[in-house]
Amino acid sequence: MDISTLTSFFMWCTVIDGALLVLWVAFLLLAPDLVYRTQSKFFRLSRETWEVVMYSFLGLFKIFFLLFNLVPYLALLIISG
Repeated sequence: MDISTLTSFFMWCTVIDGALLVLWVAFLLLAPDLVYRTQSKFFRLSRETWEVVMYSFLGLFKIFFLLFNLVPYLALLIISG
């Protein structure tokens, strides 16, 4: 695999995961009651516990997004030219 293929791969990973992150935040900001009602059918959690879980998973996803998608993409851009 050459650098241009890896750069393209990480670019698309960044775009897709970034879109998922934005979508997740949008759902949590614009329709939190809908998301909670939907999830409470599968998992019995109090509203407070659910908010902590969502906030924690959102933070973890953001860290993984930065660490495993954006940073390698930027590093490949730097070394390629």
